[in-house]
Amino acid sequence: MKKDTKSTYKEDPKAIHQDVEKENQDDILEEEQEKTFQSTGDDQEKEIPKGEEESSEETENNNKVENLEKKCQEYLSKMQRVAADFENYKKRVSKERESTYVDALAEAVLAFLPVIDNFERALNIPPKGEDESFRKGIEMLFKQFGESFKKLGVKEIETLGKKFDPEFHNAVMHVEDETYGEGEIIEEFQKGYVLGEKVIRHSMVKVAN
Repeated sequence: MKKDTKSTYKEDPKAIHQDVEKENQDDILEEEQEKTFQSTGDDQEKEIPKGEEESSEETENNNKVENLEKKCQEYLSKMQRVAADFENYKKRVSKERESTYVDALAEAVLAFLPVIDNFERALNIPPKGEDESFRKGIEMLFKQFGESFKKLGVKEIETLGKKFDPEFHNAVMHVEDETYGEGEIIEEFQKGYVLGEKVIRHSMVKVAN
């Protein structure tokens, strides 16, 4: 036989309180379950698929590598430019130093040329009996000057029989003579000298035709 609930509440008031508390606990449990379910669903929605995550990480790494390669290329280009500039600087300094040496040497040789000219004029004078020993001394000095010039790289400019060249020759006379070629040098009045490609003094010449 079923027991009457109302009569039970009347007989035991504590039963009412226990039933209400149980219902509240059941409601709280249901709410927590719903929250847990919703949270799990949100996490599942927010979770990035593993393949996409790996692809994103790979793209990021590739971008970093690309940026590093660009920086390395920039540094390499700068280093190459600096090396090229330094090499050009060394060549320029070396060329300037060589040019300064040649200019200084040419000036020194130019100062001695009048002495050489006088020795050469003295040797062109016909010798006399009593002047023979004196002439030999002049010949020795003239030869020593020639050897010293040769060691320094100083050379005489070729003239007789050569074609006139304004880079090396200074024409002070001009004649018409069919026995010579056009622009041929037929006489030298003063020797010219060069040091490498630098003209120390032009030759003074007579040119035909």
